[in-house]
Amino acid sequence: MSGFEDFAGQAQQLEREIARWGLVLGIDWDDSAQVAQLAREAIECHMDRENPECTSKDPKTRARIELFGLAQLMLTVMTESANEGIHTHGGPAWKALGRALYEESANRGERA
Repeated sequence: MSGFEDFAGQAQQLEREIARWGLVLGIDWDDSAQVAQLAREAIECHMDRENPECTSKDPKTRARIELFGLAQLMLTVMTESANEGIHTHGGPAWKALGRALYEESANRGERA
């Protein structure tokens, strides 16, 4: 049994948080170029102790890190629900970010 049994509830909660952190960063989820840039940054971000973003006190940097973590959770929820035969998705922010992550992964020749 997965850790995300309430996939719809998890999706709603993640959507709210993605949208919230997007507001902090000034993300326009309808601006495909801006969301594509965010997806590139998310894919290229590697969090480890050597990364100065891990300890940054800058609110925008912290917001980016939070958003990147939420993107990973979003992908986990979609994967786990798909493994149980359930199609899960959130609202506009979720869909825009998910689409951009998928497209960026495809452009790199990676699986999303």
